[in-house]
Amino acid sequence: MSSPSALDVDCLAAGLVPGLAAELLAGRHHDLLAPLRFLAPGEAPHGEPPRRDRRELVAALGTANAAYGHPRAAELAARLADPATRVVATGQQTGLLGGPLLGYVKAAAAVRWAEALEARGEPAVAIFWMATEDHDFAEVASATFLGPDGPVVLGLGDDPQPLAPVGMRTLGGRAEAVLAELAELYPRPWAAAWRARLGVWWRPEARFGEAFARQLVGTLGARAPLVVDAMLPELKRAEAPYLARLVERRRELGEALAARERALRARGFHLQIAPQPGASPLFLLRHGERRRIEWRPRERFALRGDDEPRPVDELLATLAGNPAVVSPGALARPALQDAVFGTFLQVMGPAELAYLGQAAAAYETLELAAPWTSLRPSALVLGRHDRERLAALGIELAALLADPDEVERRLGERVGGDFVAPAREAIAARVAALAAPALALDGGLARPHTKTARTVDRALARFAAKAARAAARRDEVTRERFTRLLAATRPGGAPQERVLAAAHFSLRYGDGFGAALLDGLALDPRRLSVVDPEPAAVLG
Repeated sequence: MSSPSALDVDCLAAGLVPGLAAELLAGRHHDLLAPLRFLAPGEAPHGEPPRRDRRELVAALGTANAAYGHPRAAELAARLADPATRVVATGQQTGLLGGPLLGYVKAAAAVRWAEALEARGEPAVAIFWMATEDHDFAEVASATFLGPDGPVVLGLGDDPQPLAPVGMRTLGGRAEAVLAELAELYPRPWAAAWRARLGVWWRPEARFGEAFARQLVGTLGARAPLVVDAMLPELKRAEAPYLARLVERRRELGEALAARERALRARGFHLQIAPQPGASPLFLLRHGERRRIEWRPRERFALRGDDEPRPVDELLATLAGNPAVVSPGALARPALQDAVFGTFLQVMGPAELAYLGQAAAAYETLELAAPWTSLRPSALVLGRHDRERLAALGIELAALLADPDEVERRLGERVGGDFVAPAREAIAARVAALAAPALALDGGLARPHTKTARTVDRALARFAAKAARAAARRDEVTRERFTRLLAATRPGGAPQERVLAAAHFSLRYGDGFGAALLDGLALDPRRLSVVDPEPAAVLG
């Protein structure tokens, strides 16, 4: 098995944390998130939580989570009803078969933070916001699994209802074909129970939010967060006054967003969400389609794709009478969530942090007591066989994740792919020997000679690297170990947690995977959490 040091990965050095998130971890640019407070690694959130009357909302959450199968739904809902309870919030799209593992990593991180606050004597509850109002079908309608020859993508096909919120959609008949393909990918007996559960949850007539929630709760068990459906009627009623305020203060919000965009650009950051002058961060559901609201002159608005302006007062009346039809976009959703729940700490991914510098404008407009914000940790599930492969190859996990091509080159040199090195040294010596006679002819030949020497050496270095990789591929044992390890850790060339579906790990490792993830996750986002699922495995 690999030693602990071989599994140690600095996420920043390995390039696992991009953009603004990396800068925040390094202690820079925290002011770009204000009034949000970025939680530095190793620190704990402190202070009193914002007080909110959540009684009507949590009663509905308790009922919904009991229906999802949460064994502690009533207990957690009762605790959440207390205004003194600290809310730890996170969320994700409701991806097919659980979506990429990173959603479960966020859920587990929120739970671990809530448990840490509880251990400190501060009552806390973790919640997971399901983005069921989103209408991007492509983001939720496929899932990637690890087959014997690499990643396999299973999906529900083309989008039959563009602009329809995913929370309003049933999965359709293609869901049965996906489940049948899972049976081929995971035929072993220990996967049968999980295939059966997934077949019940992700049945053709099920909706995305319902199926996702049941799988999340079924995986994490009694320690699962309370799951929040963004389309829950009680939640929409609680959002209504804040949505109305964003409409009423639309000019102020627009100016604040523009100021945020200028500040981010001045610091050299790419805007995660492209500016849309005149567009609001709100959507209106009409005729089953979710359309962006755009502001027009003379106190009017229109829906994108519809040139008929209407009075803003009509929008406010619609919101007062039927708040379910108005929903926030990415730049308003965090503030709406935190306004309703009085969030104490929110757990965000790197991409979310990248646009939070823009979204912070809504907190100013709503005059909210902004929460602490923590970057979620990164995780890698590494089973016994992959740990053994890593040890047998004699490589460090950090090197594999950061530069697999270089690792393959080094492996090739060990199995006889370094035959270029002696010739490279000899050729370098022969080229160097040309310097003296060349300079004797003309001193101006110094620069061309140096350039020639570098060009020849670089070409030989490239050839040596290709030869080493070819040698590694030719050595069957080394090739098999490296290929399988790379597929498990970087499927398709991307980090495991961003690619492989959550269901893959339950099918592969059985009922105990959720507990293994919760117990194996560290909260420091600078270090990769390498999760060992084997103690929970039911493998024969």
